[in-house]
Amino acid sequence: MTLSETLLAADRRPQVVTDLAAVIDAEVKDKKGLSGAAIKAGYAAVRKFNPTVTTDATNRMLPEVATALQPFWEDFAGSGDFGAYLAGRGDEAADALLAVTDKRAAATDREPLRRAYKGLRGKAKDNVKQALPRLGKVIQQYAS
Repeated sequence: MTLSETLLAADRRPQVVTDLAAVIDAEVKDKKGLSGAAIKAGYAAVRKFNPTVTTDATNRMLPEVATALQPFWEDFAGSGDFGAYLAGRGDEAADALLAVTDKRAAATDREPLRRAYKGLRGKAKDNVKQALPRLGKVIQQYAS
């Protein structure tokens, strides 16, 4: 069974989305310093525009995220901690995930979302790499 088939199963998808949205919230909350303040401000602005944007976007992007993570999941082969595995391949994993969000951001007709994403994109790779342990933990929880 593929990662997509597992994560998108009707009995799992809602909880996967909820838990992945919680990962995003936790990662934003943990940001520190000036760049963290910018991330928090951008995130707050987007959430003011649409309070459910995190779960909505996670739900919409989950099929593409699962497809992007499939090669990593296959290589991981279920041995150990998927979050640590992803962190060990941080650049590759972050690039695969950012390809999904870049495509989505380019296609949106919502200018406030596009602007917020553009403002955060410069540091996005580092932020995604930092989130990989939490992300991998959630993925492994539902895919194992």
